Amino acid sequence: MRITRVAALAAAATLALGITACGGDDAEEGAGAGSKSFAAGSTMERLNKAQAIKIGTKFDQPGFGQKGLSGKPEGFDVEIAKIIVKELGIPEDKIEWIEAPSKVREDVIANGTVDLVAATYTIKDERKERVSFAGPYYEAGQNIMVKKDDSAITGPDSFKDGTKKVCSVTGSTPAEEIKKYVKDVATQLVLFDTYDKCRDALKGGQVDAVTTDNVILLGFIAKDEALFKLTGANFTKEPYGLGVKKEDTAFRNFINDTLEKAFADGSWKKAWDGTAGKFGAELGTAPTVNRY
Repeated sequence: MRITRVAALAAAATLALGITACGGDDAEEGAGAGSKSFAAGSTMERLNKAQAIKIGTKFDQPGFGQKGLSGKPEGFDVEIAKIIVKELGIPEDKIEWIEAPSKVREDVIANGTVDLVAATYTIKDERKERVSFAGPYYEAGQNIMVKKDDSAITGPDSFKDGTKKVCSVTGSTPAEEIKKYVKDVATQLVLFDTYDKCRDALKGGQVDAVTTDNVILLGFIAKDEALFKLTGANFTKEPYGLGVKKEDTAFRNFINDTLEKAFADGSWKKAWDGTAGKFGAELGTAPTVNRY
């Protein structure tokens, strides 16, 4: 009788342990995105504990960051940001997307409006005076978009005669670069806050060309192939990075580690193929991140 009772107790204990073990597995799976741990006091820990993040991107650039029918931005920049967010252990539906046109990108980082900017953001030394960059994760090149029947503009040198107007965006690298080629900045360079306004100005004949990075222009052309085309070759190199608060070295290193992982596991290429890659631009090989 004693043996039977001991055996029963042992069986009950084994069953309890089994239930506990299963419960432990369920608890771990149910812990979800917040189960990751990071160094105390780091940006990663703060964001992970909050289970929320604010990301600045553009809302007007096909293939990189454009508001879709869902009301949320879609594109390569957006997908790269989502890869970072996943590594932080934060669900995608906890991302707050904030519009970050070129002229405000440093501001929204510096003043804490966003935690991260992914917005066709060229890494430049003068910008590093206010913010820090992880990456690059892509290298674009500046080009020029004109109407399909335009044969007069063949590259940036075409603006040196002073007769043609070109449009770009305030605070952007392309706007500064094209100034080297125009004869009269005041009369030839037209600036707006977004590139879709430049596109509309070209369509309406208020300007003769739009200049920005080739992949952005290809996105516009893909939606209006009968009206627009690229002219000439790329005339700059534009390494895109992710902007974070200045001197947040730990967060920058975390993002760089995540990018290198994405380069290796194929998620970087998958993000490209599903977005900007549809417009015919080349992805090329994975860039080397700059761990300055």
